[in-house]
Amino acid sequence: MSISDVTARISQIQAQLALLPGTSPTYSSSVAATGFDTVLSRTSATAGTTTTGGTGAVTGDDVVSKAKEMLGLPYVWGGTDPERGVDCSGLVQSVYKSFGIELPRLSADQARSGRPVASMNDVRPGDLIAWDNSSRNNGADHIAIYVGNGQMIEAPRPGGKVQLVPVTTPPDYIRRVLPDASTTTTVSATAPTSARTVPAGTPYADLFQQAASSYGLDPALLVAVARQESGFDPQAVSPAGAQGLMQLMPGTAQGLGVANPFDPAQAIGGAAQLLDSLLGRFGSTELALAAYNAGPGAVLRYDGVPPYPETQNYVTSIMSHLESA
Repeated sequence: MSISDVTARISQIQAQLALLPGTSPTYSSSVAATGFDTVLSRTSATAGTTTTGGTGAVTGDDVVSKAKEMLGLPYVWGGTDPERGVDCSGLVQSVYKSFGIELPRLSADQARSGRPVASMNDVRPGDLIAWDNSSRNNGADHIAIYVGNGQMIEAPRPGGKVQLVPVTTPPDYIRRVLPDASTTTTVSATAPTSARTVPAGTPYADLFQQAASSYGLDPALLVAVARQESGFDPQAVSPAGAQGLMQLMPGTAQGLGVANPFDPAQAIGGAAQLLDSLLGRFGSTELALAAYNAGPGAVLRYDGVPPYPETQNYVTSIMSHLESA
């Protein structure tokens, strides 16, 4: 077996190991806490907008400028250190992480992040372009950052360095991680802002309205999630350990800054923050709800609503409530 075969086999094993967490959904919205690193990094309070340090929206040019800072960095297989060396997916992960945007570690998962771009005719600076070069791996095994003018920045291979080169082969995957005008429109269309009011008689109506206003969400979405999660019971605990009105797992609650998930105000505020992040990341209410229930990793893995009966019923039920609200 050659060195390249060994390397490919190791990559395959890594990809398979990456699929182990969250292979089945937990009770209600008890999303694995480890899956929220990628969600909680998003700092904007407006769905569909990613910000950097509160200074404004991150642009593709920002991403490209950061990637150019790594030109000449040694290729290190498995590397994620922007000072010592990176591999192709380590380059992508490090660049986006500098803006507070967490991407999966493996190129195959990165190539399922964000939203698909139809073709190179529509590609923009900062988009991810990836290739499936080996039948031994599941999905993309090489990924780069598109720069513009038919060029990309990549970490090519052992012995090489991060380089700026032309795109000579059409990519198998093109993904846009950053939001754009069409994404914002999609989110607004599927999850209207808080112009609507919570129906009279809804438990904790004022808290739902306040949280929705703070994050630009439709209050009906928060209400529908609470109804589905706990039936408006602030003391509910699932068999998997999800707690409170919005059924937050302890680790998730902690990451959201929710000290007491049994307190309705904290629970609703935390859920609003989480849903806002998920809407911004996945660009649709259905996918945000699926990620709330089964975890972002499951949505990325299946590139849509996972084929879990619980999750599919969860999304269908809540969307039905929203349509009738």
